[in-house]
Amino acid sequence: MDSTLDRFRLDGRVALVTGGGKGIGAAIAGAFADAGADVVVTARTAADVEAVAASVAERGRHGVAVPGDVNDFGFLAELVERTVDELGRLDILVNNAGGSVSRPFLETTSDDLAKSFHFNVLAPFELSRLAVPHMLEQGGGSIVNIGSVAGQKATRGSLTHSLTKSALGQLTRLMAAELAPRIRVNAVLPGAVETDALRWWLTTLPDDVRSAMVERTPMRRNGRPDDISPAVLYLVSPAAGWVTGKLLEVDGAASPDLIPNHQPDL
Repeated sequence: MDSTLDRFRLDGRVALVTGGGKGIGAAIAGAFADAGADVVVTARTAADVEAVAASVAERGRHGVAVPGDVNDFGFLAELVERTVDELGRLDILVNNAGGSVSRPFLETTSDDLAKSFHFNVLAPFELSRLAVPHMLEQGGGSIVNIGSVAGQKATRGSLTHSLTKSALGQLTRLMAAELAPRIRVNAVLPGAVETDALRWWLTTLPDDVRSAMVERTPMRRNGRPDDISPAVLYLVSPAAGWVTGKLLEVDGAASPDLIPNHQPDL
């Protein structure tokens, strides 16, 4: 019988991580390699994914860098085929790439929503659809979508991001219902994680926003990418073999009004 720690191992598995060039995606790739998986990483910047693939190799696993844009569905088909061609199988998919810029309601356009929906919902759906047949060939697999706690809240000024991340959460539940029992599908919903993107966004806001965020978080800090990667590792590992259709919030128990409202009344 495997020990508890053995149940977190991913030996012999092949994982594909989108948005894997930095931040949360890079941390997930490293955690998977530490657990024994070979990892394919993709993102738009070649130098970033090549560095992460090299880090996977330094951990003694196969790391493959495939630069590209997940918004291009033709690229997604090539990505899956290259994963299987180079590493022989596909067991784990992490849909980490995503993002959007929200504006106040009257400044938001239908085009803004369409672009965000494509990036945050359609691309994960399409990549999962392409990956699932290969997982079934191996007897099963696991998919984790990286959402956001914003999708669980209704905060002024966050319409585009919150709406599409909420849709990704429901997609997770629906996929889990349809693909069980052979493929498990879950989501991790990060809170405010200090990635390059968050740090840039904070520079556009008043200086007191970061300190207010920390004060409104019981754990008294913003998150780090390595706060998220262990949660993803758990969900894809045999330790979570009876877990599917779940949305796991990892946010330091932050307040719903984490970010001070600087949007004026209409």
